[in-house]
Amino acid sequence: MVPSGMLPAAHQVLFVFALLACLLPPGIWGQAFSLWVEPQEPLVPPRGSLLVNCSTNCPGTPHITLETSLDKELQGRGASWVAFWLHKVTDDSRVLCAVSCHGSQMSSSTNITVYRLPDRVELLPLPTWQPVGENVTLRCRVVGGAPRARVAVVLLRGEEELSRQPARGEPAEVTAVALARREDHGANFSCRAELDLRPRGLGLFRNSSAPRQLQTFVLPVTPPRLDAPRVLEVGTSRTVNCSMEGLFPASEAQVHWVLGNQMLNPEVASHRDTLRATATARPDQEGAREMVCGISLGGENRWTRQNVTVHALVTLDGIPAAGPGQPAQLHLNTTEDDDRHVFICSATLEVDGETLRGNASTELRVLYGPKIDRAKCPKRLAWKEKTYQVVRCQARGYPAPRLSCLHQGSNASLPVGTQFHVTLNYSGTYQCQAASPRGTDTLEVVLDVQIRNPRSVLAVLVVLVVLGLVILAAASMHIFKWQNRTGIYRVKTENTALPLTSKQPDGAEAEEEPS
Repeated sequence: MVPSGMLPAAHQVLFVFALLACLLPPGIWGQAFSLWVEPQEPLVPPRGSLLVNCSTNCPGTPHITLETSLDKELQGRGASWVAFWLHKVTDDSRVLCAVSCHGSQMSSSTNITVYRLPDRVELLPLPTWQPVGENVTLRCRVVGGAPRARVAVVLLRGEEELSRQPARGEPAEVTAVALARREDHGANFSCRAELDLRPRGLGLFRNSSAPRQLQTFVLPVTPPRLDAPRVLEVGTSRTVNCSMEGLFPASEAQVHWVLGNQMLNPEVASHRDTLRATATARPDQEGAREMVCGISLGGENRWTRQNVTVHALVTLDGIPAAGPGQPAQLHLNTTEDDDRHVFICSATLEVDGETLRGNASTELRVLYGPKIDRAKCPKRLAWKEKTYQVVRCQARGYPAPRLSCLHQGSNASLPVGTQFHVTLNYSGTYQCQAASPRGTDTLEVVLDVQIRNPRSVLAVLVVLVVLGLVILAAASMHIFKWQNRTGIYRVKTENTALPLTSKQPDGAEAEEEPS
């Protein structure tokens, strides 16, 4: 017999009935008998083992057999029962028990089911963007899982259960719809397969898909608002704006902006459901242009178009351009008189009764050799000695020349353009030369330094002597007054025999000086 501890409780009950059938006299049961297979409809994990018991109430010693395609190992045998271990159960199979009882044959069977967790659970890809207020379809595919009747498929938004359906077919594909909301932007959706074997004494087994993130959006049907002038000047920068309200999420929107064939690079800012873009338009050609501002979100686009006229009447120093769209030009044979001439370019634009004007200027520099200005640099200079004078010679040319004056013979330099003290040694003839990379120009200048009048010198000396005597007399008077106030006198030694008195206060007698 199989020890009772090796069989489940239900099997033990059946085993007791079979044992009683063998022990009681045959007349008690009559001629009918039964055959049992335990356990009924068992569940086995893949490559698991199962103990199967065949028992009968046939009196006597019936012949009992167990038929199966699986590997079996005899566990034990009794008068009315036999038990086998079935090993390495990999697939669903059927087990048959047969008994021969006093010439009568009977059989009974049960199905063995191998339970498996779902091999793969996948949430099929979601739309890249989903409009808010429209239904999004969720599809979950489940491969494997047995017994199939115990497998359910659950569709989830985060941890919220949206749908629960049985898995049918192989693979099973379950579909559900959900209304896309603003709060679903960035939310995770997933699906889960559940194998519930709790009614059979086992647990609840789950296998979940990887989550997929949904992006929802709102893009109004109204086009963007374009704030740009309808008239632009060639080469002039103007600020233009493009905006849209009611976007969600505004920070995810893209702006595409062109003026004719010229791409504009906008600065984009968003606040809540409003998007604002600012760009600088600087057309480089005349003519009619189309400005297009487009805002895209969620794979959809909204466009605004506006015609812009770019035109200007251009003149250069009053001479107009040869034709519309062509530059104004001047052809010159330049001379040194054209150096530093300022050319003025003017543009006038008239559109729809509106007149726009603009000006630009540039200075012409002409390369020419040095020239000393004879009007400011006389050939002869006559100055008094010991006076301060300035040599005012100047030279023009471009590049600006360097002007220097050197004494013939001593090669001493004469200061030019700065004040200096004139002495007799400055007399002589000087070669003044202006030099630049464009050449040189030379002018001979004679400096005659004249000696000053001697009588004038004597008069100055007399004035200085008189001035000195006046100062000396004033100093003497000052000293005498000071001594008179203080009563202090200084007497020579050889005169000490004479009595000397000092001034006393009123009413006081003078004291005689001791001899």
